[in-house]
Amino acid sequence: MTLYQPFLDYAISLMQDQLSLQPYPIPEGFERKEEMTGKGKRQQRVVTSSYAFKSPKLRQIRAAHVQGGSSLQVLNFVIFPQLNYNLPFFGADLVTLPGGHLIALDMQPLFHDKAYQQQYTEPILPLFKSHQQHLPWGGDFPEEAKPFFSPAFLWTRPQETEAVITRVFSAFKDYLQAYLNFVEQAKPITDSQRLEDILQAQRRYIAYRADKDPARGMFTRLYGQAWTEEYIHGFLFDLERQMVTV
Repeated sequence: MTLYQPFLDYAISLMQDQLSLQPYPIPEGFERKEEMTGKGKRQQRVVTSSYAFKSPKLRQIRAAHVQGGSSLQVLNFVIFPQLNYNLPFFGADLVTLPGGHLIALDMQPLFHDKAYQQQYTEPILPLFKSHQQHLPWGGDFPEEAKPFFSPAFLWTRPQETEAVITRVFSAFKDYLQAYLNFVEQAKPITDSQRLEDILQAQRRYIAYRADKDPARGMFTRLYGQAWTEEYIHGFLFDLERQMVTV
């Protein structure tokens, strides 16, 4: 089963058409990782594949794709803007576990002031509302996470896989295209204070996401703690490492 492969293929194709994509380095040992889980008839091969790109306005575009049969399918796809743009992050967490589907789509904001929301949230609220009709709110999520999401946060728990294949895929396409439209329009920031604000906002987001990564437990069980922590800090959320090496 490759539930989220069409999402990944679509995203890469769309970005190749609309961005000046270049490869982004994936640390050794992270491009592909395999492990067998379970016993007997329940034994299953789990494959984790990593993809990464960059463009002039986007520092890192990366995906972690986990395929482990019908009860374990995950695509974590995040876009991090360059530090001299005030663009939001693009975040897609598409998760299928034995308990069902967990879907989170958003353009996660750097700031919450009115001007920023007018620029990046209000234009996509109609899009959000159109998809939320078919993908209802998925319930509570941690209070500490709320500052990192926008009013257009599409968080849902579809009951049927068919809804993932159709409704969720449609929302993913629309959100990604809207984000690429923002990227095309984005102008570089030159004000020194605003640049510092952007840096600190990116650091807060990345520190939170790395600390609270919900895949940590899964990866640790599959591949061990050392590999998992290095994957999270050295690839998935690597800003601090990259700043040290510059």
